[in-house]
Amino acid sequence: MTDSTPKPSDFIREAVAEDLRSGRFTTVRTRLPPEPNGYLHIGHVKAFLIDYNIAKEFGGELDLRFDDTNPAKEETEYVDAIQEDAHWLGIEWQRVLFSSDFFDLLYEWAVKLVKKGKAYVDDQSPEEVSKNRGSWTQPGIDSPYRSRSVEENLDLFERMKNGEFPDGSRTLRAKIDMAHGNMNLRDPIMYRIIHEPPHHRTGKKWCIYPMYDWAQGQNDAMHGVTHSLCSIEYEDHRPLYEWFLNELGIENKPRQIEFARLNLNYTVMSKRKLRRLVEEKYVEGWNDPRMPTLCGMRRRGYTPESIRDFVARAGVAKTINFRSGVFVDVAVLEACIRDDLNKLSPRKMAVLNPLKVVLENYPEGQVEEFDALNNPEDAAAGTRKVPFSKVLYIEQDDFREEPPPKYFRLSPGREVRLRNAYFIKCESVVKDANGAVIELRCTYDPATRGGDAPDGRKVKATLHWVSAAHAAPAEVRLYDRLFNDPDPESAGDFLANLNPDSLKVIERAWLEPSLAAAQPGEKFQFERLGYFCVDITSAPGKLVFNRTVSLKDEWAKIEKREKS
Repeated sequence: MTDSTPKPSDFIREAVAEDLRSGRFTTVRTRLPPEPNGYLHIGHVKAFLIDYNIAKEFGGELDLRFDDTNPAKEETEYVDAIQEDAHWLGIEWQRVLFSSDFFDLLYEWAVKLVKKGKAYVDDQSPEEVSKNRGSWTQPGIDSPYRSRSVEENLDLFERMKNGEFPDGSRTLRAKIDMAHGNMNLRDPIMYRIIHEPPHHRTGKKWCIYPMYDWAQGQNDAMHGVTHSLCSIEYEDHRPLYEWFLNELGIENKPRQIEFARLNLNYTVMSKRKLRRLVEEKYVEGWNDPRMPTLCGMRRRGYTPESIRDFVARAGVAKTINFRSGVFVDVAVLEACIRDDLNKLSPRKMAVLNPLKVVLENYPEGQVEEFDALNNPEDAAAGTRKVPFSKVLYIEQDDFREEPPPKYFRLSPGREVRLRNAYFIKCESVVKDANGAVIELRCTYDPATRGGDAPDGRKVKATLHWVSAAHAAPAEVRLYDRLFNDPDPESAGDFLANLNPDSLKVIERAWLEPSLAAAQPGEKFQFERLGYFCVDITSAPGKLVFNRTVSLKDEWAKIEKREKS
């Protein structure tokens, strides 16, 4: 280890540094081993960043290796999406590898174990294998085929490879100990038969496919991985990982180190559950902005920097809780994106639920322009011109005909400030046939241009607004948490906790005219409302905005109110 090697700051870095000091390894190589059976989600990010950062900090290399050992679930679409999302996150790698590229060598190594008498072909059905494994308190039962000769096992294993047997009729199992206290070592399955569908890379060349526990450790060894960093649920698999390497006589064996998985409240992380949300159309797709997938979060307006910041705040630990993981409040994630967007986002004015305001004493046909700061956090961002005219829109929530206590916004007879513009006073209201207020008749004070009164009088509220004659129409989608319960699976079926208000669509909001040219992916702060991103479906003349996050944690208010 050189002087430039970083000082360890958590148990993984300490372990890697000690391995280099002791000479166990002279360099560091880690790997990302995603299965291409779905899209990356926020739970994967922690593992990806740990592997990436460890390799980078210790001057090592990182491989992206796809664990494509189950043709029934894997698709090239997911391979491409995983690479795109990882690149977007800022992760770079030395090599792109696929487990399927090394099926021949895995098969040869399996034959080696058969020849050593350490693996055998089992004719039991999957149900029989599961039943005979025993339990954590009861030993398993030896397979009646466990004592087959090496010659018979070699013959059957080759015939399995050649496609002579149907799916599920035979497996290759490691011969370890059916009474072992760790159930992962009770003659685990190494290969199973899968004829259809064809593999996304190898087609129909293979009809036997390696199990995860057999493929992972051996692939690590083949590719020179020094540290296999994985989540805590694989801790019980580590003895099997090491058993295979030892029986194969692998030198410079990789070291497996486990860390606590990242779990986020109000969220599910299981690919199977996320797939169900997509396939049963509870969401629009994998990139629905309510999904915890990176493509969904990107569409919603999250930045790579905010996600990396979130993972850094969550930290690296081995603590086991909330289903063997670190249970992090989604409010932390939302705070990270607020912090990032606050620094970067241009400010704009938008009215989502418009209420018409007519300034009765404002000159007919007159149009003014006011200077507005693009970003008060960045002096270099400059200013923009915002048009002002006789008819405006304000938010419906900014007016009450009968204001409650401590309500300081507009009401009959009350004066407020329009941001960057004038003081206005509500003189009367116009109602529809049902008695709903549809228009305010107001006056403005021309002496208060810029938002201050020369006589020193004060108002207690400043409202945002848009000029009706100049406003750009847009669809605005207000996204919220997909589940109502912090633990969506508390009800048994996680779908029972779906939040019916996770998406509200405002078909016609009004935006200041500078937003008319906004492009997909651009991010803005709508003053007083939150941070918004232009959706990928947006087009000139048909603007669509997604709310990334509100300006404040609205759920904290709800939880506080419910507890009081």
